[in-house]
Amino acid sequence: MTEKRLTDALALFALTQPFTRDQLDQKRDALLHTWTPRRFANLTNNPKKYMQAYTKAEEMTRLIEASYTLLAALVVPDDAHS
Repeated sequence: MTEKRLTDALALFALTQPFTRDQLDQKRDALLHTWTPRRFANLTNNPKKYMQAYTKAEEMTRLIEASYTLLAALVVPDDAHS
């Protein structure tokens, strides 16, 4: 289960190991910018379609945050290399 979650998180962030904290942070910021629920406010006048898109964006935001937490635990601190 954990291996699948790790693989899914790496795929979501489009990263391969090893990766740095900066790479992880940049990918997280880009993904959150893309999937922020507020972006879907002006895309349609159809309330049903809006709520579907908003719900999907909320779901993706939660997935991004969970994946970030998992991947952040794998990052080796820079001072450990010294």
